[in-house]
Amino acid sequence: MIAITGATGQLGQHVFANLLNTTAAHQLVAVVRNPAKADALSQKGVVVRQADYGDEAALTRALQGVDKLLIISSSEVGQRAPQHRNIINAAKAAGVKFIAYTSLLHADTSPLGLADEHIATEKMLADSGIPYALLRNGWYTENYLASVPPALEHGVFIGAAGEGKIASATRADYAAAAARVITEEGHAGKVYELAGDHGWTLSELAAELTKQSGKNVVYQNLSQADFAAALKSVGLPDGLAEMLADSDVGASKGGLFDDSHTLSKLIGRPSTSLADSVKGIL
Repeated sequence: MIAITGATGQLGQHVFANLLNTTAAHQLVAVVRNPAKADALSQKGVVVRQADYGDEAALTRALQGVDKLLIISSSEVGQRAPQHRNIINAAKAAGVKFIAYTSLLHADTSPLGLADEHIATEKMLADSGIPYALLRNGWYTENYLASVPPALEHGVFIGAAGEGKIASATRADYAAAAARVITEEGHAGKVYELAGDHGWTLSELAAELTKQSGKNVVYQNLSQADFAAALKSVGLPDGLAEMLADSDVGASKGGLFDDSHTLSKLIGRPSTSLADSVKGIL
């Protein structure tokens, strides 16, 4: 059996959409915090088991009979290391034979503050004795597309990435890679640096918005502190605002760029282009 944590999250839903095309539903386990949110999966025949990242005992029960586990990293920044320790310990106790983990692009050298918890989790996996693969995901294009409506309204896209290249891909792209690694053999011991085929700057994103919407949008580069303050002013929680501002500055240092084309090679097709992503959001 194959289990996926965070199964009802945005990435998890895309992973299941892929898996259900190739794998019998009764061989799939959705590990979820709230089973009510997994009704659609349950109706398709997927096995739904309740467990929270904070409850190692519940996780151990949820992983009984599971051979392969995809750990989609927790969304609770600052709590990821202990939560991931729980799931890895549970996997070991339940006899899981292979783990794939969604880490961060070039986690071991990344300038992003987000990397710390991913590096800690990678070490836990190495120490666990369980064969594993690292899916070091780059940035989701959707992370920036969320800012498109206010950018169109005000004619300004703000950030702190300077002219740093961002080789993003969509959640659907990364999910296709995860589904392939968790279902196929031969991925143990592999580290996949996953990113979009073509890098772009926030200035180029603004230009693409202008081109497709017909509304003039310019990119305004801010300092890390000013960008964080701007995000807080529109209601983002302090921690999230600080993380996004830090990540933008990390992008300015090359932290979100990779040109190895590992993602497109793994999924057997080009990654979704920025132009297509913008077209979709518009």
